[in-house]
Amino acid sequence: QVQLVESGGGLVQTGGSLRLSCAASGRTFSNYAMGWFRQAPGKEREFVAAITWNVGWTKLADSVKGRFTISRDNSENTVFLQMNNLKAEDTAIYYCAANKWGIGTPKPDEYDYWGQGTQVTVSS
Repeated sequence: QVQLVESGGGLVQTGGSLRLSCAASGRTFSNYAMGWFRQAPGKEREFVAAITWNVGWTKLADSVKGRFTISRDNSENTVFLQMNNLKAEDTAIYYCAANKWGIGTPKPDEYDYWGQGTQVTVSS
């Protein structure tokens, strides 16, 4: 079993930055593909970013390209989401997720483990 714990969310003004972290338990973390998703009130969960275990593949949603970066530190069992130039529409609960087969994918149904989420609020 893998447990994921997100941190780093908070309140920030438009144009500001936040760095989200997702700490994972489990000895096989380095084999997992990791993803970040977000869900705003009244909206469906949407893909934000994903990364494979060896950092050979990353993908960002079009809405965050040029502003967000996903990275990981397998030695620390942690994946990061650096968010710059934040906009009001980035306000949401952000979740990290793990695909145990190491498959990088933007589809939430293909992730096996999920964290509890961290709130990001961008004020205009």
